[in-house]
Amino acid sequence: MKKVRFAVVSVLVFAAIFGVTWVGSAKAAEKTYSLKVGTVLVDTDPIVVGLQSMANKVAEDTNGNVKIEVYPSSQLGDTADVLEQAKSGANVGIIIDTGMLADYVPDMAIYTGPYVFNSLENARKFIETPIFKKWDDELATHGLRDLSCNWYQGARNFLTNTKVEKPADLKGLRVRTMGSSVAQDSMKAFGAVPTSLPFSETYSGLQSRVIDAIEAQTTAVYGASLYEVTKYCAVTEHFLLYTALVISESWFQSLPDAYKTSILVRSIEGGDLATKLTVEKEIEFNKDMESKGMVFTKVDKGPFIEASRSVYKDMGWGDLKAAIDKELGQ
Repeated sequence: MKKVRFAVVSVLVFAAIFGVTWVGSAKAAEKTYSLKVGTVLVDTDPIVVGLQSMANKVAEDTNGNVKIEVYPSSQLGDTADVLEQAKSGANVGIIIDTGMLADYVPDMAIYTGPYVFNSLENARKFIETPIFKKWDDELATHGLRDLSCNWYQGARNFLTNTKVEKPADLKGLRVRTMGSSVAQDSMKAFGAVPTSLPFSETYSGLQSRVIDAIEAQTTAVYGASLYEVTKYCAVTEHFLLYTALVISESWFQSLPDAYKTSILVRSIEGGDLATKLTVEKEIEFNKDMESKGMVFTKVDKGPFIEASRSVYKDMGWGDLKAAIDKELGQ
């Protein structure tokens, strides 16, 4: 994977946007705001590190008038429940994949489509395009504010007990995947049998052969010790798992403008930090899993990319995929 370049916002730009101070009017400074942000990930995950960095910087920017509390390991509740609370106006937020936002903006699900982007850099670049900004505007009409969709959790690969080098090798294998339509359809396109199973049950599922394989990102695989119950990792990188930090639109609009800007800028920074750390962890964890006996196979992605084309036809995304390719020059 190509080295990712991350945007750095200069001090001069901050000064131009925010002025000498973040405090704003005296009236605004008198009021304090709190936001609780949840994620299913553990407290050591790069995403949580990025969220905590965001929280600290927002507190500094606003002289402590905006306090963001981070709740890892589903402490704030189930992802869908927290999203519903945010939609209702509660001061909560959640790290969520765009597939779950497709209930409100259907086309957002393509962000997790197979090989929709030809590089991690283009996946990051996409959130700055008019296409994505239009989706954000539409999401806001449903009471949800996407602060940033650059919280990268890693490239997803196939973990199996039989060597996989081409789509035909997946034929008939029961592969645990995400529950979204695009993920399920993608597995079928590759020849696998998509199987739903809570991630927490994948270790025992592989042991008992309820499932034959799993597709997941390195950080999740390593954290769940799935290298103990699988032998091969086919480095297909079929999904680049970017997630979003979504909060309540009405809560966001209740903030003074300077505070809104702080949260938006710091969320993007936090997501870029999390991405950088995730890429570093992928390398570290893969090396450790390899030392423990995992065999990594760098496949020819061509046949997998070709097989994935049917997904865009089935989902009615032919024109949208073409528009994304044109926008990114890929």
